[in-house]
Amino acid sequence: MTTIDFSHKAVEMIDIVKTFGGFVANDTVNLNVHKGEVHALLGENGAGKTTLMNVLYGLYKPTSGRIKIDGRSVDISDPNAAIKNGIGMVHQHFMLVETFTVTQNIILGNETTRGPGILDLEKARREVLALSEQYGFAIEPDALIQDISVGSQQRVEILKALYRGARILILDEPTAVLTPQEIQELAAIIRNLTAQGKSVIIITHKLNEIKQVADFCTIIRRGKHIDTVEVASVTENDLAAMMVGREVSFKVEKEEKEAGEVALEIDNLVVTDSRNIDVVDGLSLALHSGEILGIAGVDGNGQTELIEALTGLRPVSRGRIRVKGKEITNLRPKEIIHDHQISHIPEDRQKRGLIFEFDIAENLVLENYAQPGFSKGFNLQHDRIYSHARQLIDAFDIRPPDETLPARALSGGNQQKMIIAREVANDPDILIAAQPTRGLDVGAIEYVHRALVDQRNQGKAVLLISFELDEIIHVSDRIAVIFEGKIVGIIDARNADEQQIGMMMAGCAL
Repeated sequence: MTTIDFSHKAVEMIDIVKTFGGFVANDTVNLNVHKGEVHALLGENGAGKTTLMNVLYGLYKPTSGRIKIDGRSVDISDPNAAIKNGIGMVHQHFMLVETFTVTQNIILGNETTRGPGILDLEKARREVLALSEQYGFAIEPDALIQDISVGSQQRVEILKALYRGARILILDEPTAVLTPQEIQELAAIIRNLTAQGKSVIIITHKLNEIKQVADFCTIIRRGKHIDTVEVASVTENDLAAMMVGREVSFKVEKEEKEAGEVALEIDNLVVTDSRNIDVVDGLSLALHSGEILGIAGVDGNGQTELIEALTGLRPVSRGRIRVKGKEITNLRPKEIIHDHQISHIPEDRQKRGLIFEFDIAENLVLENYAQPGFSKGFNLQHDRIYSHARQLIDAFDIRPPDETLPARALSGGNQQKMIIAREVANDPDILIAAQPTRGLDVGAIEYVHRALVDQRNQGKAVLLISFELDEIIHVSDRIAVIFEGKIVGIIDARNADEQQIGMMMAGCAL
């Protein structure tokens, strides 16, 4: 049942233009959102969606155009002005202090006091608890951020905005790091918010979630407004075609191929986490050349620690790792990359994939800058480094196409494409791809899947770790299911059944 008040426009963005030097990020974009509405903002990576919302939230000043909130023209010069106008934003990468409690994070910068300079944490705790109950959030106000799940951290970010009086909530890629269950919980929270008169704007690439939760959708392509549609009246294929300007195939084209010799062998591996708990607990697995082996499992079952052990980022307690019969257990990352031809697409592009202060060209040679061709003695060969970057930017459609831009200037999806370009360009024998399509639009996902299949067709071994079960089923040749640090079963992807895999992910053996 709809809760939209069509007589009340909560947000009007009129002819918004935002340029960065000669680059036009938003080109005369219009957006209207009503009270009680869930409005999705859809577009390719680098299309200008987040830029537009950063304008609305006051992080960027528009080059031209006007903004109205609740029918009033407003000047949103900074986030404080946005907050005063009832706008809150939850960014894709959360902005929380991990060593603070939930309550402390929510009131940070807007503290409850019982006198000059005297915090009233007990009153604040009661207010946070009441707000949580009002909107159906299940959180523990005294829990430390570092001890709660990613989904709970997101709810803290939303509560932080509501605590400051937000009537208009912007969610940037809200489901990118959530489990399927947490996505369902978020959808219920969003509907609860709109039922109480809030307006929600969602930046997302996930078409099924737009269909599930959004009322209207505005599509932006290369900075321009393409259309605004009622979500119930269009299909996912319609949305995809409007977003990328062409028909998109949701099917991964993959020929039957016989796998070759064992490229990577993991034998009874034990890896401990920071708490000294065995989170990879006797795991054994064999990956063959010419195949894509997908690892399916609920987040937190040892996937991260397994990847870190394979790439030399975390020590192995017991067990062995071999590449084509050669021991690589506990070797340094540099030896693993160069001596054994292993490339790695990390699951967290910000922490492990990029150096934000470096430009695109420098990031594209992070692992190879000391190799002949990119350096001579102690001197970097800058001409070759930047020429190499221009080739990869063109081949992988990285936007904006400017190798001198710092990595932080790119959208999350284009940062991901930069990492994939670098790792594939290394021409590895083994490619470890962890969450390779996280934050990518459907066109870019199609491209990444083709790149993975192409690696496999060239006889390379691909280990795919993903929380997207559809991706695992459609891209993999074989599927290994991980539960509590062990492989509980391996099945042929051609015979994969979602329900069966789901049961195995819950710990039920074949």
